[in-house]
Amino acid sequence: MKIQSASAAIIATLICAAGPASALPAAGQKPAAAATTATTAAVEGINWYEGDVDAAFAFAKANNKPLFLYWGATWCPPCNQVKATIFNRQGFIERSRFFVPVHIDGDSAGAQKLGERFKVRGYPTMILFKPDGTEITRLPGEVDAERYLQTLTLGISANRPVRQILQAALAGGKLSPDEWRLLAYYSWDTDEQQLVGKDLPATLKRLAAASPAGDIANRLALSALVAAANAKPGTVATVDKAAAAAQLNKTLADVRSSRENMDILTNYPAELVQLASDPKSAARTKLLAAANLAMQRLSVDASLSKTDRLSALAAQVSLARIDNPDGALPPALLKEVKQKVAQADSATTDAFERQSVINTAAHALSDAGLLGDSDNLLKAELKRSHAPYYFMLSLASNAKKRGDKGAAISWYEQAYQAAQGPATRLQWGVTYLSGLLELAPQDEARIEKVAHGVFQELGGTQNAFYERNRSVLERLGQKLTAWNNGGSHQAAVGRLRAQLDGVCSKLPTADAQRATCQGLLSPTQA
Repeated sequence: MKIQSASAAIIATLICAAGPASALPAAGQKPAAAATTATTAAVEGINWYEGDVDAAFAFAKANNKPLFLYWGATWCPPCNQVKATIFNRQGFIERSRFFVPVHIDGDSAGAQKLGERFKVRGYPTMILFKPDGTEITRLPGEVDAERYLQTLTLGISANRPVRQILQAALAGGKLSPDEWRLLAYYSWDTDEQQLVGKDLPATLKRLAAASPAGDIANRLALSALVAAANAKPGTVATVDKAAAAAQLNKTLADVRSSRENMDILTNYPAELVQLASDPKSAARTKLLAAANLAMQRLSVDASLSKTDRLSALAAQVSLARIDNPDGALPPALLKEVKQKVAQADSATTDAFERQSVINTAAHALSDAGLLGDSDNLLKAELKRSHAPYYFMLSLASNAKKRGDKGAAISWYEQAYQAAQGPATRLQWGVTYLSGLLELAPQDEARIEKVAHGVFQELGGTQNAFYERNRSVLERLGQKLTAWNNGGSHQAAVGRLRAQLDGVCSKLPTADAQRATCQGLLSPTQA
C-alpha cells in the first residue's frame, strides 16, 4: 500500500513550516566518514553529529527538534545498503534538516556503552526521538526507500510515541490510520524487547485482529508469523497452519501486496513456508508454487534495489532447499542465479551498495551449491571493498561447507588480522577462536595463543564489556568451558582465566562490566 495524500501533506507541512535548520554546535561535529573517496557523495548533505551524544540531545531539546539516531558499522552490509539507497536520497537529506541526525559507529569510543543505554544491538538500528528524548519509533531498515521515508515522516509528525500507541491499541483504544501504520512498520527486528517481551507473536496477532482490515492488518499478521517462526527454543508460539497458509497464499498471489511486504517475504521465505505447512503435503506444494512465483516477480522488479532483487533470487534457492536440503537444484535455477549475480556485479559501482550487493550475491551462490563461483566473486571483491575482512568470513564459511578445515581456519585468521575497530576486532577474534574450537579442537596451543591475543586487546579497550561485546564474550566463555569439558584442557583454560582476572581487576568495583568480566570463565560456569 502506498501512503498517498496524507503523507504528502505532512511532508509539505514539515518543509514549509519548520523553517531553516539550525547548525549543530561546532565543537563535537565532524563529517561522516565515507567508505571510500569515490563514495563521499552518498553522505554529503547530511549534517551528521558524531560528537557527545548527550550534547546532541541537549541541542535537540533546546531547538525543539526530533533526534534521529543511526547505530551502524563500516562493514555491515545492511548499513551500507541504507547509505546507498536511503541516506543519499534527496528526500532524506531534506528531512534531515528538520531533525538532529546522530551517527554512532559501533567501533567508536563508548559506542557499546551507548548501545546498552539505548538498547540497540543489531546493525543497523535507527531510532527517532522526540525533542525531550522520548523514543518515538524504531525505523525498519529493510523496507524500500519510499516506504522508509514515509514511515520517517509519520514518526516525525506523530502525536504520541509508538509505546503509547501500542498500549492504546492493546487496550482497545482509538488509533488514527497513521498510528496503525507506525505499528505495522515498526522495526520489530531491532526492538530488543523494548515494547514487547517474550509474547511478541501473540501481541502482533492481537494487533492484526484489532487493526482495520486491509494492508495494515495483513502486514501485522505476517509480522506475527515471522515472530512465531523465529521464536526462541522453549517458547510457545501457537500457529494455525491452515490460517497461516491462507494468509501467505493470499499475499503471495497479490502483486501489490507481495511487493508491499517484500522485506518480510524475501527475508524469511523458508521459515514462513515451514511454519504454515507440513513436509510433502498438498498445502506445502501449493504454498511453494505461490512463493516461487512471487519471488520470480520480485527478482525482476526494477523498482526494487539490486540487493532486494538478489534477496528475492536467494529466496528461490531457499525455497528449493526446504524439502531437499542437500540435493541438486534445477539447472534452470542455477543458470538464473549465475546470470543475475553477474548482472548485479557488473551494474553496481557505488562502494556502499557493493558491500550489500556482493554479500547477498555471494550467499545466493553459496546456498545454491555454487561455491567456486561464490569464492571467485568474494576474492575479487577483497581488492575493492572498504571492509574486505567481512568477505573473508564468507570465504571461511564456503571452505567449511566444502569440508576444507584448513582453508576455513586460514580465512578466519586473515579476517581477524585485517579487521579494524575495537568492537569489530573483538567480534572477528572471537569468530576466529570459535572456528578453531569447532574445526581444530585438538590444537590447544593455537587456541590458547589466539585467546590470549583476544584477551590482551580486550584489556586495552575502554567499555569493552557492554552490549554486542558482552554477548560475543559470553558466547565465547560458554564455548571455552564446553571445550574444557571434563578438564581436558584445564591448564590452558586456567592460564586464560588468570589473564582475564587481570583484566577484570582493573575495572572499577562498582562498574557492571566487572561482574560480566568475572563471570566469563569463572570456575562455577564449568
